[in-house]
Amino acid sequence: MIILLMLIPLSLMLLAFAIGAFVWAVRKGQFDALDTPALDILHDEMRVERAERRVD
Repeated sequence: MIILLMLIPLSLMLLAFAIGAFVWAVRKGQFDALDTPALDILHDEMRVERAERRVD
């Protein structure tokens, strides 16, 4: 039973840390553009292919 007195506050502190980290990440803009970086790679390849076609 004593272990519960240690684990409950520890889990609450961990939860508070996780919420704090999430709030910090949202305020710093970590979740602003989730799709853009993944699609930038595709757009770069399209630009290279178009440039190669112009040269040929």
